[in-house]
Amino acid sequence: MIEQLFGSKTRVKLLQLFYGNPNRSFYVREITRKIDEQLNSVRRELANLQSIGIISSENTNNKLYYEVNQAYPHYKALASIFGVTKITIEDKGEDDPLKAIGRVDLAILTGQFTRDDRSGVDFLVVGDINQTQLGKYVSELEKKEGKEIRYAMMPTREFLYRRGLNDRFLTNVMESKKQVLVDNTKALEPQEKSKKKETEE
Repeated sequence: MIEQLFGSKTRVKLLQLFYGNPNRSFYVREITRKIDEQLNSVRRELANLQSIGIISSENTNNKLYYEVNQAYPHYKALASIFGVTKITIEDKGEDDPLKAIGRVDLAILTGQFTRDDRSGVDFLVVGDINQTQLGKYVSELEKKEGKEIRYAMMPTREFLYRRGLNDRFLTNVMESKKQVLVDNTKALEPQEKSKKKETEE
């Protein structure tokens, strides 16, 4: 049904990839591998989506990267169909590999995932984490992505304390382009609310 509405299976898969991963950039062969479709079909549909304005592209280190265009007028409507809005660890289901690493309160992809290296890391996870299981999770992620991943972990209490102190590392992570995989305790909201309150005063 959705394929008929949006034109082709490849286009639907592309929309699911881009809207399911806001702020992430992908190059063509990476996209082809992730959605398991033919290269020519992927190139054709990328050109179509770009001409409409749904995605944008940028050349970095002689590679053309594509990502969803969040300024597109119908971004929110399409995101409601193809994307994921607020995610909690409960939403992700029993089979999600993040569950195996412990109680995850916050998990963020940044750095090379979003082509924004200000953070100095690619993956930040906050909560009551089993280090051995986290190591396995990262190893699997590295195999899947085909690259080495820099990661950091910390307990939730430490995260909140350091955020309150405007810790440089966490400030850089929060200000960098990122994709939030899990926000179970809404740890990012208090600071945003306090900023809003200061502005209003």
